[in-house]
Amino acid sequence: MAKDGKSTVMPRLRFSEFREAWEEHELGEFLTESRISGNDGSVAKKLTVKLWGNGVFEKAETIKGSASTQYYKRKAGQFIYSKLDFLNQAFGVIPDHLDGYESTVDLPCFDVGVGLNSQFLLKYVQRKDFYKRFGEIADGGRKAKRIQVEPFFSFPIAIPKKTEEQQKIADCLTSLDEVIAVQGRKVAALKAHKRGLMQQLFPREGETLPRLRLPEFQNAGEWASEELSRCLKNVIDYRGKAPPKSNSGIPLITAKNVRFGWLDMTNDEYIEEGEYGNWMSKGIPQAGDILFTTEAPLGNVALFPSTGKFALGQRIITLRSRTENCLPEFLFQSLLGPRMQEEIDFHGTGSTARGIKSAVFVKISFCYPGIEEQRRIADCLTALDGLIVAQTQKLEALKTQKKGLMQQLFPSLEEV
Repeated sequence: MAKDGKSTVMPRLRFSEFREAWEEHELGEFLTESRISGNDGSVAKKLTVKLWGNGVFEKAETIKGSASTQYYKRKAGQFIYSKLDFLNQAFGVIPDHLDGYESTVDLPCFDVGVGLNSQFLLKYVQRKDFYKRFGEIADGGRKAKRIQVEPFFSFPIAIPKKTEEQQKIADCLTSLDEVIAVQGRKVAALKAHKRGLMQQLFPREGETLPRLRLPEFQNAGEWASEELSRCLKNVIDYRGKAPPKSNSGIPLITAKNVRFGWLDMTNDEYIEEGEYGNWMSKGIPQAGDILFTTEAPLGNVALFPSTGKFALGQRIITLRSRTENCLPEFLFQSLLGPRMQEEIDFHGTGSTARGIKSAVFVKISFCYPGIEEQRRIADCLTALDGLIVAQTQKLEALKTQKKGLMQQLFPSLEEV
């Protein structure tokens, strides 16, 4: 307890020059809502706060806003959040280049008073255990989860007395954010490069020759074009009743685990060991088989794991290629390509949740070259996938490092 009666806490990790305990306050002690009247919605230069801590940006509008909506001018350095998307980490600090831009009362802005660094505040509220805990308390269980200003002012915050420590923490985390952003751009550039390469390496709709062909196959002739079924040895459709889920047992691959080109098994689900044989009676996939989601989401593709025992859930079909016609690695890459994705989307049905029946899917037109050309294309794209995976793993490691660092640089909310 501090001399002024404020409760005190200590983070687990400190910069060596700082030793004093942190004091607990309410946000309202430092923040003043700014309401400088601006223009109406038809002429205001608008800004918006992106979700998940992605900052404040100019709002792109194709249609003018309402002349009956009042906007308020915002200043560089002010703290801003979205009432509606508080639980989606929609926080930011107005950057210099958006000084004078405007928002409605649904994106309230605050002048930050003496004793609290705005960037420190931003890092503090971006922690999931902060915005989820206090946001869920404040929204009162309403369907529209708007976090109003008054409850926000009452949220607790623990801060070091010296603003120099606040600044140092903010600088440390901002530097790490910049490294993460650079790594994120590297991953995005590799993915964009692959998309562009695939547009060149595979023929477009109605064509049987790619725009870009490897030198040794320049005179190899046109690619074959026929129903996908001609290149498949086996197709197993796992649609139907829900699988018998359990808290443990055999890992279950569901449609939500099948991402665009990879499997995400972080949200583990299971079926009981004793149910496996009965549930998988339609057939058990093997290494090299391709998983394809027929609905929710439509058109995601991943390879069945080469090791381990797995069960498959609903809305997935497995494809086993006829290797004398088509290599599984080439089929996998083809299904990720723009031509096949356009075909899948074209033959899909439904407005809200688009889907495709396996009988329709296997009749989609499929274009492919000879085996050796397939192998070279697949090897090229698989090597690029390896780079993307490696860089993505670096990105995830940096995000994990930041999360761990924030847990130590700020006091635990259980203590506050």
